[in-house]
Amino acid sequence: MRIGLFPGCSLEGSSPEYSESVIAVAEHAGLELATIKDWNCCGATAAHNLSRELSLALPARILALAEEQGFEEIVVPCAACYNRLSVVRHELLEEESLRKHIGEIIEMDFQCKPEIINIVQMLEKYVMLGIETKIQQPVNHKLACYYGCLLVRPQKVLQFDRPENPQSMDMIVKKLGGTPVNWAFKVECCGAGFSVSQPQIVAKLSGKILEDACQRGAEAIVVACPMCHSNLDMRRPEIEKYLEKRYSIPVLYITQVVGMALGIDHKKLGLHRHMVPVTFPTKKQEPASEASKPAEKVAKVEE
Repeated sequence: MRIGLFPGCSLEGSSPEYSESVIAVAEHAGLELATIKDWNCCGATAAHNLSRELSLALPARILALAEEQGFEEIVVPCAACYNRLSVVRHELLEEESLRKHIGEIIEMDFQCKPEIINIVQMLEKYVMLGIETKIQQPVNHKLACYYGCLLVRPQKVLQFDRPENPQSMDMIVKKLGGTPVNWAFKVECCGAGFSVSQPQIVAKLSGKILEDACQRGAEAIVVACPMCHSNLDMRRPEIEKYLEKRYSIPVLYITQVVGMALGIDHKKLGLHRHMVPVTFPTKKQEPASEASKPAEKVAKVEE
C-alpha cells in the first residue's frame, strides 16, 4: 500500500526520531510512505497570525502537489501540520471561489481531492489490525496518552476522536498490553510555539502536564506531535527550574511505543535521540510453556 507523506519541518529538523519511528513502523506493516515532492512549510504556527492568504496558500500548495502526484491519501504525523492542512482543506472545499483565488496565487489548479489522516489514524487503519499476534514485547506498564490541543480540535472540522476526552491512543496502548492512565491533562496546551519566544510559559504549562502524569502513576507520556514532544522533553530543564523539582519520566511518540511492542530495533525507532533518557521497562513475551516465568527487561537505549 502506497500513501503520501507530508513530513513537515519538524520531522526533517528538530524531531528526526519521530520520522524514523514512523518509517520503521510503516515498513514493518508493509506500508510504503512516499514523501510529497517539493513540499513546503504549512505555515504553522505563525502564518495565520500574519496573513490569511499566506495561511491558506501554504497548505493549499501542499494539497495541490499531493493531488498532482496522484496521492489519494496523505498521512501527516505532526499534529500542528495535520490541523492546518485539514482546516484549510475544509475551508477551500466549503468555498469554491476561495479555492480558485488561492489556486491563482499558487498558480496551480486543484480540487482538494487527497484525504488527510493523522498518525493515529494511520496506525488504526494500517498497523493495528491483528497486532495482538505480532507483539514481541508487551508494554504492560502505565502510560499517559497526551493528545494536546491540535490533534482533536476543532472537532467539527477534524471529526477525529472526542475533543475533551479522546481515546484513540489509549485504545492502541491497551492493544499493546499497556494501561492508559486516567488523567486530567490529556488535551491541555503544552505551550506550543511559545517554546522559543516565551519558554517560561512552556515551563508553566508543560510542568502541569508532567506533574499530573506523574501523580497518576504514569511511567511514560505518549505523544503524537513533535512540538508537544519538544516542550515536554527538550524543555525539561526549564520545567524543573520553574517547579523546583526533578522529573525522570520519558516522553515517547506513539509510533515508538508501537515499534517497541513489535520488537523493532531501538535505534531504528530513534529512542537514543531523546533529551530525557529512555529507560522504558517492557516485559519480554515468553513461549506459552514458560508463561508463568515472565522475564523483566529494561529497554535502556545505548548512545
